[in-house]
Amino acid sequence: MPDALRAWLSGQGEREYRADQILKWIHHNHATDWSAMTNLTELLQRKLSEEFEFSTIKLTRKQGSVDTTQKFLWKLSDGQFVESVLIPASPSLYGNKSDRRTLCVSTQVGCAYGCKFCASGLDGFKRDLVPSEIIDQVLATERWRKAQDGGNEWPVNNLVIMGMGEPLANFDKLMAALEILNAEWGANIGARKITISTSGLAPQIRQLAQQSRQYRLAISLHAATDEVRDRIMPINRKFPLAELTAAVEEYQQAKNGKITLEYILISGVNDALDQVKPLADLAERMRAKVNLIPYNHVDGLEWLRPKESSQDAFLSALTGHGTIVTLRREKGHDIDAACGQLRLRTEKELAGVAD
Repeated sequence: MPDALRAWLSGQGEREYRADQILKWIHHNHATDWSAMTNLTELLQRKLSEEFEFSTIKLTRKQGSVDTTQKFLWKLSDGQFVESVLIPASPSLYGNKSDRRTLCVSTQVGCAYGCKFCASGLDGFKRDLVPSEIIDQVLATERWRKAQDGGNEWPVNNLVIMGMGEPLANFDKLMAALEILNAEWGANIGARKITISTSGLAPQIRQLAQQSRQYRLAISLHAATDEVRDRIMPINRKFPLAELTAAVEEYQQAKNGKITLEYILISGVNDALDQVKPLADLAERMRAKVNLIPYNHVDGLEWLRPKESSQDAFLSALTGHGTIVTLRREKGHDIDAACGQLRLRTEKELAGVAD
């Protein structure tokens, strides 16, 4: 992108160094209008406005949590909605305030993969996000936070690509967005601080293994046997656990890092202790840590959150097998934190107004 911008500037008879100024205004100063770029001439501002269009997503609704989790509902240019979630870091062991600022980003409007417990796909798949819409979730969040903090810089420095949609189903556009978010002239977020989640698209996991960037991988596993996973995740019928595991092992051979197995605990579905041993075996084979997440209830779905005693029993049993495991409790539980809930609720309200 910098090279293309320099070439355009040169063709306009402008100095190529202006490209660095323009990119800094957009990605570091969060400008949303060419006229805000005060070190550019009025003539160049006019040329830019005639040639290029800002990708701006608009904040439609925000929910804040008692634990400072913030959920954003963005309206896209075509009227569709996506969500992002700003997740607070836990304090360090020494009581210091962490400087980790993590944003969960969406890659699609809706989802085609139909996980039975998830709100993202309840209204079906609408479309992929283009790179600018993925990037602008980061920039718009930073603009919002900067406005709340008296103009102080507050850059997002960790990304989790596990919001609405299946990230690896939008592979090319996601990779293009991450190249910019990773670049020094862009958001400058280190590749190892970007985690890409997938429900189990084995071919794309292998494709990700061939990328030069050291992005981290998370698997939305949610069941440790094919019998249970078939029940709640249709993707497992196409890519069962044996094939998924083989793809992850190929990824590990290329990247040699620790991956994460995301495991939403659903009462009476996957929280029985007979799931612990197969989950521990998968974690060992994949060289993975396990992140246990108690289910956030979704309106209209039957699934329930396990009692805390059940959550603790599952955690204790998994720890007993030597698995590295965390239990993530309450981050955003009071703000419809399950992906897609705020979008669905807003769309229903708008439909009611239209009627």
